[in-house]
Amino acid sequence: MAKPKVLISDELSPRSIEIFSERGCDVDFKPGLKPAELRAIIGQYEGLAIRSATKVTAEVLAEAKKLKVVGRAGIGVDNVDIKAATARGVVVMNTPFGNAITTAEHAIALMFAVARQIPEANASTQAGKWEKNRFMGSELSFKTLGLIGCGNIGSIVADRAIGLKMRVLAYDPFLSDQRAAELGVEKATLDQVLERADFITVHTPLTEQTKNILSRANLMKTKKGVRIVNCARGGLVDELAVRDLLVSGHIAGAGFDVFTVEPAKENVLFGTPNLVCTPHLGASTVEAQENVALQVAEQMSDYLLTGAVVNSLNMPNVSAEDAPKLAPYLDLAEKLGSFAGQLTDTDIKAVSIEYEGQVAALNIKPLSQVALMGVLRPQLDTVNMVNAPAIARERGVDVAEVKHERDSDYHSLIRLSVTTEKYTRSVTGTLFGGKHPRIVEIKGIEIEAEFGQHMLYITNDDKPGFIGRLGSLLGEHKVNIATFHLGRDTPGGSAIALVQVDQPISPELLTKIAALESVVQAKVLTF
Repeated sequence: MAKPKVLISDELSPRSIEIFSERGCDVDFKPGLKPAELRAIIGQYEGLAIRSATKVTAEVLAEAKKLKVVGRAGIGVDNVDIKAATARGVVVMNTPFGNAITTAEHAIALMFAVARQIPEANASTQAGKWEKNRFMGSELSFKTLGLIGCGNIGSIVADRAIGLKMRVLAYDPFLSDQRAAELGVEKATLDQVLERADFITVHTPLTEQTKNILSRANLMKTKKGVRIVNCARGGLVDELAVRDLLVSGHIAGAGFDVFTVEPAKENVLFGTPNLVCTPHLGASTVEAQENVALQVAEQMSDYLLTGAVVNSLNMPNVSAEDAPKLAPYLDLAEKLGSFAGQLTDTDIKAVSIEYEGQVAALNIKPLSQVALMGVLRPQLDTVNMVNAPAIARERGVDVAEVKHERDSDYHSLIRLSVTTEKYTRSVTGTLFGGKHPRIVEIKGIEIEAEFGQHMLYITNDDKPGFIGRLGSLLGEHKVNIATFHLGRDTPGGSAIALVQVDQPISPELLTKIAALESVVQAKVLTF
């Protein structure tokens, strides 16, 4: 088996290269590639490891025919077109914990620097001046810190601020009452943070919802003398408004580590009084650089070699322990989805996936995604495990997952139901011997069959002579039967035949089969 190939296109710790190699990947280290150079070679690789310099655009992804995973050593992924990656089935990972402490500490450092005017005082003192009375600072103790975003980094900032005897307000739509109590922070609305805080720090990703969250209008709601710190993402704060309010004195000081355009060789903020700027140093410590590099190498290697998914932004996480347990169930779920999808001719309204027995105790999210992929693929050849949920939403397909704790005749069962305007059709499967996918029920009719490359699915009235007529017709056309499985609801009622054959069935032969006496439906299936 060929080793997965990984490209590192940004500066990462040399240890990350060693980890890829030790885990069984071939790795090329080529930092500083120009966009055209990256597009020219990306088609060779299954993995791409980056920091913030490489831009993984839709154009790059279009050339990445083999790419399975993009790993961002760091938190922010605004340099990755996640929508385009998802559409192409590329998993996007980041390392949200590797530099959280470092970034939080930098935010605290900027708060101190702004409150005590440390950069200006340093420059003045080293210039031979002794302007002791010029630099009148402000204590952090007993001041109110307003957090916009209280996730990984924001919660660490809160912890450090509480240690400094600050009162902490937190605005975060995803912050639960329990988590706020654990952190010792007060949940607040955005307006409450703006109106009450002496210091405001932002710790959110840059999204359509958070872009310009500290707009001019919102900054005008702050109390006079507020101090603003941004160590998260450029674009969260209106830089021009901050400059104007620094000049007017409404904002007493500001600390910026990130800017709307980077590298920030020039910016509207530069030269403004009471401003402290650093060149995106939030993650720039020896410890953080090493941590995120090692973490991304481990995560990508695990995914490429075992299927484990950690810290993914467009896929359910799958632990290294769960990955081998899920593998045979993934195969079963995909085949069940494909079976139902190939039998569906009209628009799908809903898909339900039910789990019983041992499989219900596993991580079912990836199983549901691969089942959904199987259902949709006969109609959309661009669907994959990663983008299947998004495509289902776009097409208005209602997807439901159900776990049953009830006992079953089998150690595990997966039942997939597809609803259209005309009907609801279900197919149920299990694993024989823990690894061999089998169908055990179709539309409520018990039938036991394995999946074959070429299969014939027939529904018919349960009348004498049908099997003989079908066998004779297949024999006349030199089609050899490998297996023949039958099921019916009641004697003389509705019946199902699943026939595995050795040769593909032509459209002409299928027409003749459909015309046989007693046949209601005939379909060719391929797996």
